Amino acid sequence: MRKHLILLSIIISLFGYSCNDNSPQPLLIATAANMQFAIPPLLKSFTATTGISCEAIISSSGKLTAQIKGGAPYSVFLSADMKYPEILHKEGLTTALPKIYAYGTLVLWSISESDNLSMDLLTAPSIQHIALANPKTAPYGKAAMEVLQDLNLSISLKEKLVFGESIAQTNQFITSQVAEVGFTAKSVVVSPNIKDKGQWIPIDATLYTPIEQGIVLLKNVPDKQAEAQLFYDFLLSDEGQAILQEYGY
Repeated sequence: MRKHLILLSIIISLFGYSCNDNSPQPLLIATAANMQFAIPPLLKSFTATTGISCEAIISSSGKLTAQIKGGAPYSVFLSADMKYPEILHKEGLTTALPKIYAYGTLVLWSISESDNLSMDLLTAPSIQHIALANPKTAPYGKAAMEVLQDLNLSISLKEKLVFGESIAQTNQFITSQVAEVGFTAKSVVVSPNIKDKGQWIPIDATLYTPIEQGIVLLKNVPDKQAEAQLFYDFLLSDEGQAILQEYGY
């Protein structure tokens, strides 16, 4: 796969598609916030392989979808679910059908190590704030609400819930201890710069709809479509999948 990508990269550069040679703009990749720690090593490895420079624009899947509809110059969309890529495809904004590139895992995370972390802890008086991403725009937030509803906790915990616009902001609530505990992606808590902070537990996967994370190629920047295809192929390659596995996908 690496040799294939290198060959394609050389061909592209000869025709003036290389970000480094003739294009002033890097390949822009709209990236769901759950991937904030996994995307840098992916881009580093991809650029080392192909010579194509890239930049990740990180936000909630819903907000990125709105930006894409508005004409934002993104060439690839890494969503936290399949819903938003499928919406874009139905509206004719993609070059092909969306594809699942990873399955996400929801976890409960706290920076504090004073209490044994569990779902039962959420109802304790010591827990005043529970962080989760906005379920209307962030798939991990939607999954967290499904868990609370399945456990009949959504009403009793309503006053404790603090919503971030994305997983990234939710993580800030947790790390700053604005919230004593919160729901986030496993990829966050196993990342090298986070894994030793606090404690976390995985959430029973039967309590929420499987988090099928989707990739789709976009039409917004026609002259970047060849480079976008290279990144798409890389992410689904053994090398790309191995990096994702390191981050809990």
